[in-house]
Amino acid sequence: MTLARRPLLLGALGTLAAPPLLRAQGSAAGGAGWTRDAYLAAMRASGREVQMTEQAFAAIQARKPAALRRIEAYLKARFDGEADPAVMRAFEQVPREYFHYYYESRANQAGNAYESDPKPWGIGYGSALSDYLGQAYMTQACAPKPGHVVLEIGTGSGFQSALLSRIVAKQYSIEIINPLGTAVQRIFAPLGYSNVETRVGDGFFGWPEVEGGFDTIIVTCAAQYVPPALIQQLKPGGRLVIPIGQPFRRGQFLYIYTKDEDGRVRSRKDVGVYFIPMTGAMMNRPRPATAANTEPAAPAEPARPAQPAG
Repeated sequence: MTLARRPLLLGALGTLAAPPLLRAQGSAAGGAGWTRDAYLAAMRASGREVQMTEQAFAAIQARKPAALRRIEAYLKARFDGEADPAVMRAFEQVPREYFHYYYESRANQAGNAYESDPKPWGIGYGSALSDYLGQAYMTQACAPKPGHVVLEIGTGSGFQSALLSRIVAKQYSIEIINPLGTAVQRIFAPLGYSNVETRVGDGFFGWPEVEGGFDTIIVTCAAQYVPPALIQQLKPGGRLVIPIGQPFRRGQFLYIYTKDEDGRVRSRKDVGVYFIPMTGAMMNRPRPATAANTEPAAPAEPARPAQPAG
């Protein structure tokens, strides 16, 4: 959903243990206690010292309600009139401005948050913060539930993991770009998001050490085929949301794979998307013979219209 890892155009929940700076103000991040001082303290605690005036912070917060209305209308238009309340609550809770940061030059970009024309924003090292409509679409497509254990391939800014962490029991995420993944590992604790665990590595192999596997796996880069490890690590009854297509070419589609209780894998062709390719082993390993069993059936179900991406 971005210039590098994410699409260019697609664009009572998880336990929240608030850190001291937020507990003292009586509210979680994104709520009434999310003040300019709380924002600056959280940024400092994450290793991203920034400055912002009260006026600039207030302007960001003033744009948020309109962005939430945009997200709700967008989801209702694409999911048969339903915007998942859990997804909407997550977007309301997570302060998006906290994730608008350019890591390569250590530049604050919080002033871009909740823009009226949603688009991806570069965060350095060839990655980007996806547009919020595209992220809302993919979040609802994951069908997250409070007891779920979720894996994201492509941590990027960390915003997608933060959203899912407000809904599910445990959120894991893998980033292949070392300096980005190392920096983003520090951003969750200052918000009190204690159920997020990240690592630097190649998402092609998933996270096999997680016992029992995953209820949902979300991939935010275009794969040429489904990595066999991701299917193996998907629980029976689980869901894999993944873009598939050739690198740097149009004609990519989001696919939703489900695994039956008996282990049979089914696929559904969803929206047209455009993602930068999955790197690492995907680019230098021959297609495994086992991948043929996880490819979309032909003909696939008709795709929904392409979505603005993020």
